[in-house]
Amino acid sequence: MELKTLIIEDEANSREILRNYLAKYCPNTELMGEAANITDGLALIQEHKPDLVFLDVEMPFGNAFDLLEKVPDRDFETVFVTAYDHYAMDALNQHAAYYLMKPINIDELIKAVEYVREVKQKENALEGRVLATQTPKTEGKITLPQQDGFQVLQVDDIYFCKADDNYTEIYLEHKRIVVSKTLKYFEEALKPYAFARIHKSFLVNIAKVV
Repeated sequence: MELKTLIIEDEANSREILRNYLAKYCPNTELMGEAANITDGLALIQEHKPDLVFLDVEMPFGNAFDLLEKVPDRDFETVFVTAYDHYAMDALNQHAAYYLMKPINIDELIKAVEYVREVKQKENALEGRVLATQTPKTEGKITLPQQDGFQVLQVDDIYFCKADDNYTEIYLEHKRIVVSKTLKYFEEALKPYAFARIHKSFLVNIAKVV
């Protein structure tokens, strides 16, 4: 998978080094553009919709965090590149994929790119599985075994199911039901309907996803 990549860094020399490193050591990246400040960087992000952004922290007229605040619904991964280690916690809070210190270590750069590539591959695979669901039916009923008998639910009332060891928590709009069956049991029972196993612990009603 080739990652559409941007470099947002105010130092021309640092941009050149990173550009050359990516070309030589990270062939699975496609450099779409470079910017020296957050205004131009934001324009590039909006234009190219990248997979990966290398982002310096300190830049003229604002810093990396100012830029990220302007992209609240971002779907790209961020790798911070900085000479200062005291931004690590802020980077973590911004869900950075990686934190590279200057001067850039080539092995760490390769690790960062490979990590982002794996993340994007998993996202694409999940999206493909969800979108490939063939308009399954949403109307139907499911029977939940209870200690004192059974409870019948409309399938479309279920938002998601969450695994809890040998139990499963069934989440409705204003209610949670705990059933002594594994999530695998419900994955099989709900196969004819619009549900996707998005995580080992979660089975989600696609129709409820916003």
